[in-house]
Amino acid sequence: MESQEGEKQIGGASPATRAFVALGVTAALTAAVLMVFGMRAYDWLKAVHVIAVISWMAGMLYLPRLFIYHSQVAPGSETSELFKVMERRLLRIIMNPAMVLSWVIGLWLAWQAGWFKAPWFHAKLLLVILLSAVHGHYSKAVRMFAANRNTISTRHWRILNEIPAVLMIGIVILVIVKPF
Repeated sequence: MESQEGEKQIGGASPATRAFVALGVTAALTAAVLMVFGMRAYDWLKAVHVIAVISWMAGMLYLPRLFIYHSQVAPGSETSELFKVMERRLLRIIMNPAMVLSWVIGLWLAWQAGWFKAPWFHAKLLLVILLSAVHGHYSKAVRMFAANRNTISTRHWRILNEIPAVLMIGIVILVIVKPF
């Protein structure tokens, strides 16, 4: 079965079904880590969380760069079609799973450590929510580029390219320094 973007769907599964399956697999793997590693599970899950965050940030910093280049080529051109594939794969294969892992494991780590009452954690959570909103904006842009309906300028993408980096700096400072 083919989707609107010409991509074969696995077993005809909808995006919602794939997301549900991905969350189920994440939960099952997290439970397995807890059972296998016991008291050391926290450290292992923290390592997976850091890897997921790095993967998510790599995509958050690279995807708008692709948008900059994509917005400079003619819609429907061979180069435009190549950018569509690159953007879609980056979003679906790297960024979306990495964001889900970052959120699921990050919330579990915060719960385990009792950080939900810490003021620095509230600030960090706000910045991660903003980063997730930027991710959502990028997801919409991938769909718009795929439909040859991008109306956003190269200048906009150049400016937006900096937002994830600024949010990341704030998040890292809050987590490491815990200033309040």
